[in-house]
Amino acid sequence: MARTIEPDCRQCRREGCKLFLKGERCTTKKCAMERRPVIPGQHGNSKRRVAFSEYGTQLREKQKVKRTYGILEKQFREYYEKAKNKEGATGAQMLIAIEQRLDNVVYRMGIGRSRKQARQIVNHGLITVNGKRVDIPSYSIKVGDVVAIKENKQDNEMFKDLKGSKIVMPKWLEFDTNTLSGKILALPTREDIDADIKEQLIVELYSR
Repeated sequence: MARTIEPDCRQCRREGCKLFLKGERCTTKKCAMERRPVIPGQHGNSKRRVAFSEYGTQLREKQKVKRTYGILEKQFREYYEKAKNKEGATGAQMLIAIEQRLDNVVYRMGIGRSRKQARQIVNHGLITVNGKRVDIPSYSIKVGDVVAIKENKQDNEMFKDLKGSKIVMPKWLEFDTNTLSGKILALPTREDIDADIKEQLIVELYSR
């Protein structure tokens, strides 16, 4: 199953909320959700709210998370199945596992302006974990792992504004913009995931 080719802004409008697929642009007035916060399609300008069924509501929540993190259905289902076998709430464990993806960590550290760009950075082999090149976006990080931009790629035009800048990131991560290297201080918790996600709806969907 291929990744969606639907434009980023259209995906946000489809889900009715900001998915921050374009990074900083999503926080400005240029954001499509600021300029045209209606669903795409011929009925998008209708003032009548679309009432979803219980199944439809659950499905939209799943789609929202998949679009936010750029995950395909097969991968997403695997995260759910593994979460079922862990202690704690299944939905929270699923989201925590997704947060541990290398592409998400690269985004959270500020190396990529969006998760989409972060995934490309990883795919192109520009990132190392504990000194070894890792080009698998779904690679799961562990506490103590050192994530860095590959030394011979640090002068890449893509990272010129990153050097010496100040980045706000979750407390479970640290990143030095002078050395372009960071560390996983702890595993994320559900409270660290600031996205508006109702994961219980996804659990209910998969439990059908």
